[in-house]
Amino acid sequence: MEHNDASESRERAEDRGPFERFVDAVNERVSRAPFFAVILVALVAWAVSYPLWKTTTKWELALHTGSAILSLLLLVLLENAGRRSEEAAQEKLNVLAEALAALMDSRAADDPDLQEAVDKLRKAVGLEERH
Repeated sequence: MEHNDASESRERAEDRGPFERFVDAVNERVSRAPFFAVILVALVAWAVSYPLWKTTTKWELALHTGSAILSLLLLVLLENAGRRSEEAAQEKLNVLAEALAALMDSRAADDPDLQEAVDKLRKAVGLEERH
């Protein structure tokens, strides 16, 4: 069976590094209800810990610092997962466009308009990489 760019891309995707696997695992857990519950429990624990802090400022600073760090880490991880998801969707569209172009090309021998459409479609594949 002939390998095209899409199948080679999928083969490379299956050989992901540790960071990509980590991002996938985090994305899987963060996007579920239990993670939301964990955050709510953490907020309740922070709220009831007020008497343990010497000043209100330090108590508030603990929340702001922790939430800022968590937000930044989650932003980076979720952006990475979103980017890879977008790339995968684009690759699927490219494969569909190539298959359609090949089908149209097989029928375009007698129709110059169809051949022009095939050429435009092939030029459009990968357009996002050129811009």
